[in-house]
Amino acid sequence: MAKRHTQRDRKQNTVRTLQNDYVRTTDEELKFTNKQKILFRRRIVAFGLFASIILVFFVGTIFTQEQRIAKKEQEKAEVLAELEQIIEQQEMLNLQIAKLEDDEYIAKLARKEYFLSDEGEIIFTIPDKKEEE
Repeated sequence: MAKRHTQRDRKQNTVRTLQNDYVRTTDEELKFTNKQKILFRRRIVAFGLFASIILVFFVGTIFTQEQRIAKKEQEKAEVLAELEQIIEQQEMLNLQIAKLEDDEYIAKLARKEYFLSDEGEIIFTIPDKKEEE
């Protein structure tokens, strides 16, 4: 088969093209269309590369923004938990302030902590069972 194929090629090579206006114009048109196809392919490849570069840039930007958002949300959750603790502490302190404004509570606290007594009172200290052990 290889011999037949080469013989065909030799026969085709022996054919000579005519040099007239029609052949020249069709050859020029064929060359022009081939150049246009090559330019079109190059433009498509260039546009594809440009578009893929922009796409990669945007995807990277979105990815980094998602990471930043996740970090900020985590920080927000931590700050909200801390705020909640501080609000509880503030409520307890406000309650303690309200109690300290009451004279009876202050007197009771002074008797208990500092072993102070009213007139006519006698203070007895009873040891706790836990202290004995």
